[in-house]
Parts: sequence; C-alpha cells; structure tokens
Amino acid sequence: MADNNISPFAHVFLKLMQGPVYEEDKAYWKDLLGWQTELSKYLNQVGLQLIINEGDGFARILQPEADDSSGDKPLPRLMRKTRLTYEATLLCIVLREALDEFDIKGNGTRLFMTQKEIKERLALFFKERNNKSKLLKDLNKPINSLLNIGILKATREDAANKELHQYEVKRVIKALVNNEKLEEIKSKLKLHVNPVQQ
Repeated sequence: MADNNISPFAHVFLKLMQGPVYEEDKAYWKDLLGWQTELSKYLNQVGLQLIINEGDGFARILQPEADDSSGDKPLPRLMRKTRLTYEATLLCIVLREALDEFDIKGNGTRLFMTQKEIKERLALFFKERNNKSKLLKDLNKPINSLLNIGILKATREDAANKELHQYEVKRVIKALVNNEKLEEIKSKLKLHVNPVQQ
C-alpha cells in the first residue's frame, strides 16, 4: 500500500481506536485538534462520534446506542460493553470522588494514588470488618479490571511493598462515570454496604 493513499490523520484515528488520547501525549493531541473536523466527519460516516473534552484533556470514540426507530440495518457494536464486578464498581466510585476532590483543591491536573491510599478510601465504605478485609486483601482484582479498561494507569511499582504501587487516575473516568451515573451507582451501592460517611 502506497503511503500517499493513507489519510493524514490515520495515526490519530488508529490511536483513538486503541483507547482515549490524552493531552499529555502532545504529538497525538496536537494532531487530533488539528484534524478534529476531518476525524469527526469520517467517524460519523461509520456510525461513531469523536468526543473531545479539552477541559479534562482527553478525547475518545463513542458509539451511540442503536436507534430502533430507524429502518436501517443496525450497526454491530465495535466496543463491547464491559460489566464491572461489584468491587471494581465500588473502586470506580472511590476514584471518581477522589478526582473531584483533587480538582476542587486545584493541586494540578493529574491525580496519582498509591495502593495504600486507595485502600484507605475503600475502607470508609465498610462497617463490617470481614467484608472490608476480604475486599482489601483482593484489591488487585478490581485494580487490574480498571487498568484493563484504561481508568487506571500504573506509574510506579514497588517490589518490596505492594501498598506503595502508584497509579494515575485517568480523567476519562469522568466520561465513563458522569455525575448522574455516579449518584445512581452510589444509590445502588447503599443497598450492599453501609457507608460510614453519608
């Protein structure tokens, strides 16, 4: 295939197909903003949307829900919906709230948390000791789930002490768990756990 047949925004399109593009990835971010109109037009032609959140510094592709009322053939799902476990959902809530608090304090644009800090926040959700100890012992499972879908990014590992492993909370969590969804999930969680702080 000759290079002159490849679209000039192909590299940005392919990067978006891999997952969110972040502002700190300066080369891709600059090109994404430069080719925004062309990318949006192309994605719309194949039933996808380009979502750019310049305030939070990320962009992603979204596939709208199929409209049953249209007579067209429904498009197959490009991105499978991932069903999170209860523990991973709880971790999402904790991280989303931590990001909101971080933003209010205005201490920067990127939130980093150690495994120990994540455990301390999760512990606030449990009164019953046996539920808490089981979740905190198995914390690697929900963390790995969120690493796999791009909500967390490992930034430092400590072989001697896992509690010092550090993760960045990616801002795409705000799109995946918006304020309305956050309140809905918190209401459902109240049926399962008794938060100490309400």
